[in-house]
Amino acid sequence: MDLLESFRRAEGVSKPPSGWNMTEKQRRISHVTKTVLLFIGNCMIFLAACTLSQRRYSAVEAQELKNPLAGDPKEIQEGAFLFRGNCALCHGLNARGGGRGPDLTRGVWTHGGSDAEIFHTILSGIPGTLMPANELTDLEVWEVVTYLRSLARRVPKQLSGDLQAGEKLFQGDGNCWLCHMVNGRGGRVGPDLSSVGSRRSPEFLAGKIRNPNKNLAPAQMEPGKDWPFDAEAVLVVTQAGKTVRGVLRNEDTFSIQIMDLEEVLHLYLKKDLRDVTHEGKSLMPPYDEDLLSDRQLGDLVAYLDTLRGPVPAENKQ
Repeated sequence: MDLLESFRRAEGVSKPPSGWNMTEKQRRISHVTKTVLLFIGNCMIFLAACTLSQRRYSAVEAQELKNPLAGDPKEIQEGAFLFRGNCALCHGLNARGGGRGPDLTRGVWTHGGSDAEIFHTILSGIPGTLMPANELTDLEVWEVVTYLRSLARRVPKQLSGDLQAGEKLFQGDGNCWLCHMVNGRGGRVGPDLSSVGSRRSPEFLAGKIRNPNKNLAPAQMEPGKDWPFDAEAVLVVTQAGKTVRGVLRNEDTFSIQIMDLEEVLHLYLKKDLRDVTHEGKSLMPPYDEDLLSDRQLGDLVAYLDTLRGPVPAENKQ
């Protein structure tokens, strides 16, 4: 029974006999009926599409849906090729983190680490973040998941440092909070570290603290830049001879924005400046063994590793 016949029966309208000629009024009623049914059908299709586009796997589905390509060496190779073409710009050529995306080799998954959840993250993106949806086929997404699984630890590495001592060091003698913000508290000159534990490995964090100017996360970034643009030290001199030093916040052909160490944001037109010097280094000082012992470094890294960002509202109990 088709949809039109169902509608007729529901309205008490019988199917006309063979050879019956409809009047003009009956034709109009039939046309209106078909139009209404077509509108209802289109609405149902639209709502179904919206539901599918916003679909999230339930806890049961996340456990049951498994990667059909898991462990296949050929698919790992295909996934590596797809990753380099679609993901390396943000996550680095070897998925160890880049200028925008986190390290994906640690087995730490902020938005869920099951096969289904990683599949969904790649396919649909993460609203409110830099992670976009991807126009990959389901097969291609599974190939990328297979590649990432070949790199990532199933169980994150356990650190030996004292995270409570590290937190006290961050907020106290280490003076880290003067420049870095964690969950809305701290300075704004340096990068926000609220989710640094999900974005960077402990090895990266330790190396960056010891030598802030060393490039530890090779990625497809702007030529000559080893860190995100908002962490680079810049010195400007105005036409009146005033000197301002701070971190670069934004720059184009005609203007530049700098935040100084007092967290004052300066906006200049380049035509009003005598000189602009990109120092090629970070404002953060190196913390060698004289400033920070190996034990203190381990404690600080242990604390930073716990920073995974605010808990999404849907995950709160």
